[in-house]
Amino acid sequence: MTETNELQPTPENEVQAAEVQTAPAPEATATQAEEIINVPEEEPETAPVEDAAPAEETPETQAEPEAAPEEPAPEEPAIEEPAAEEPAIEEPAAEGAARPLYETKEQVVDRLREIQEEDKGGDKNELDLLKQVFYKLHKAAQMAARNAFIEEGGAPEDWRAEVDAAEENFKAIMANIRQRRAEIAEALEKQKEENLDRKLAIIERIKELATTPEEVSQNFDEFKQLQAQWKEVGAVPAERATEIWKTYQHYVEQVYDLLKLNSEAREYDFRKNLAAKERLIELAEKLVDEEDVVVAFNKLQSLHAEYKEIGPVAKELRDQIWERFKAASTVINKRHQEHFEAIKAREEDNLRRKTALCEQVEDIKLDELATFAQWEEKTKEVIAMQAEWKTIGFASHKQNNLIFDRFRAACDQFFTAKAEFYRTIKDEQGENLEAKRKLVEEAESLQESTEWRRTADRLIEMQKQWKTIGAVPRKYSEQLWKRFTAACDKFFEARQAATADQRSEERENLAAKKSIIDQLKALVEDTADATLEKVKELQAQWNEIGHVPFREKDRLFKEYRALADELYKRFGASQARRRLEGFQKSVRQAVAKGESTLARERERLLRVFEARKAEFQTYENNLNFLNATSKSGNSLVAEMNRKVEKLREELDLLASKIKAIEVEMRAPKKEESTEAPEEPQA
Repeated sequence: MTETNELQPTPENEVQAAEVQTAPAPEATATQAEEIINVPEEEPETAPVEDAAPAEETPETQAEPEAAPEEPAPEEPAIEEPAAEEPAIEEPAAEGAARPLYETKEQVVDRLREIQEEDKGGDKNELDLLKQVFYKLHKAAQMAARNAFIEEGGAPEDWRAEVDAAEENFKAIMANIRQRRAEIAEALEKQKEENLDRKLAIIERIKELATTPEEVSQNFDEFKQLQAQWKEVGAVPAERATEIWKTYQHYVEQVYDLLKLNSEAREYDFRKNLAAKERLIELAEKLVDEEDVVVAFNKLQSLHAEYKEIGPVAKELRDQIWERFKAASTVINKRHQEHFEAIKAREEDNLRRKTALCEQVEDIKLDELATFAQWEEKTKEVIAMQAEWKTIGFASHKQNNLIFDRFRAACDQFFTAKAEFYRTIKDEQGENLEAKRKLVEEAESLQESTEWRRTADRLIEMQKQWKTIGAVPRKYSEQLWKRFTAACDKFFEARQAATADQRSEERENLAAKKSIIDQLKALVEDTADATLEKVKELQAQWNEIGHVPFREKDRLFKEYRALADELYKRFGASQARRRLEGFQKSVRQAVAKGESTLARERERLLRVFEARKAEFQTYENNLNFLNATSKSGNSLVAEMNRKVEKLREELDLLASKIKAIEVEMRAPKKEESTEAPEEPQA
């Protein structure tokens, strides 16, 4: 059973308050109104005022709702929260009241001890506030411990909260206070039962006095004492309060109806009661100016309780005075209801906004985040949503914890996945770090090398390999890169210094080879001065000249080779013709020596032809392969082209020689055959 008579300004009471305000009490009938005419004084019982007053009441009676039983608050669970912190719910004990500030859990426990020592059960609103502040601090401490555990490399699922001595003390003291409140409430209920018995006895005695006018007149002083005793008796159980008050009122009215008091005494009582009720009405009307609607509502309940204790007024004024009081009460009740409806609307809007934030975090596709940049971008978004969450007010009491648990779970899932990603990347970076360290050590071992070509090629290959290796931890990245580039720079600077003279010599060689190319061009253009001996002389000079700059080598050799090939092609054609004519002459001379000599020469030439043909095919296959895989300007390809061309010329000459022998062998001795000899296939 509850022992409070005030409606607390909390969202969870809103619906109950609205229902109570709009529940009309039964109005007195016309007959009942007439029976209350000659009552000089009445003393109704002071019934406890619960969460809200009825919207309507009769001129002299007011229905009183039953008090809802108080439910014990659940124990606060321990919370693991790495991602987002829910603002603590601090509901004031009364609007406008100053809130004590608690910075540590020990301060909250000390205040609970003070309440325990007072042994009065404490104020429910203060106890709720202490509980909420304590667990806000408790959550913050647990979150800090959990984050520290994760930062040290622990897995979120392995974290366990340590036993909190302050929490154990808090729970023990709170349990003691709750037990004391229960005892006080039980004692209060017991006292209400005793008060009920006393009031029932008073009603029975007044009922006896109301049997005859003589009894009332003779015992009028006792009747006044009974009324005084009624006022002294405290509250009764709420479910019986209205019933016994109406019964008491009924018999008191009967007593006054039986009393033969003079008109002056009745008028005096009526005027006194009217003045008292008008004072209360004026106070109720002034409550419209009260800014705090909850304070105004609570004050109105007190005015209603006092109004019930005042006796009746003149019959013709009863409806008028009551309507005025009811009108003032309706304004306050309406403001009170609108106040909590506005709270409910805000809570629903807050719930919608918080639900939207939950959905945004839940919709993040974690499997699509594959880089540091993507994770950092999403992390900023989640942190921004957490900051926005803290700016949103509370949802309803039933939904607030649920929606926060949902948001916290979504944030936990995100940050757990992020930690796992970073753990994986950390392992990869460790492997990358080891690979780059090996390259750095190798580069530093080569920086003093004087094998310029081989070392340069290796360093260039290592630089390419460096680019293929992924990222390393940031604290090592710049240090390794500086060591690697320093080693490479040291080698190449040394090579540049050592090869400065070589480059000067290469430039001189370049000028010399260009001069030879110019002379070859002149021989190609003026064939009158072109001789094979001159070309061979220029070639010998070319071969004696050393290296030229690497960039110019292929272009220069290609131009030189083309000119030489052109000249040799010219010289080769005339030379091959002279060689063939000489061979034909020797064949004709051999005819006189007999058939067998030509046959043996033909067989020898065929064997040479087949050998050159096989060699030709081998070079040609290799050349096709090199053309498909090599870059343009490759010196090996050019050399093989020259050999293929030379073999082709040699095959043509061999075929011509074999044909010349066969012509002579097949020719008739006295007259020439008109049949064409068979030509071997090159």
